[in-house]
Amino acid sequence: MNAIVVYSSQTGNTKKLAETVCEALPTGTQMCMVDEAPDPTDYDLVALGFWFQAGKPDPKSASYLARLKGHKKVFLFATHGARPGSDHAASAMAHAQALAEGATVAGSFSCYGEVNPKVLETVKAKPQPPVWLNDAADAVGHPDASDRDNLRRALKAVLK
Repeated sequence: MNAIVVYSSQTGNTKKLAETVCEALPTGTQMCMVDEAPDPTDYDLVALGFWFQAGKPDPKSASYLARLKGHKKVFLFATHGARPGSDHAASAMAHAQALAEGATVAGSFSCYGEVNPKVLETVKAKPQPPVWLNDAADAVGHPDASDRDNLRRALKAVLK
């Protein structure tokens, strides 16, 4: 299988997950940042990792998702300040899947990612703070070893 791991990371959270995905894929799997990513059509599997911004994949990842339209096999993974499994997290992942219209999304995974304290200050000052703000305190220290194990399990199911 010819696979690639593409990711976007501001704080290092999503990069940790990208490294975990790369380790779980066949030896020699390439890993690169989204703004350096090659044409996805050359790969059997594209694993794309991103962080959420305003309830959607970050802008660079959103652009790459559009390049995955019609791709045969995609695995999506994300970090965020929202509680995993929350409506906010599910909606953002659904938006990511919609951006890759027609792609075969073989699986996805998302988990807490510790939010940059400067970002927290900024969003706390907004007249209408984001819905995930109350969850952000629980994101401290994530992604952790348990998150990475859960990611491996999710990816293993896709690779069967």
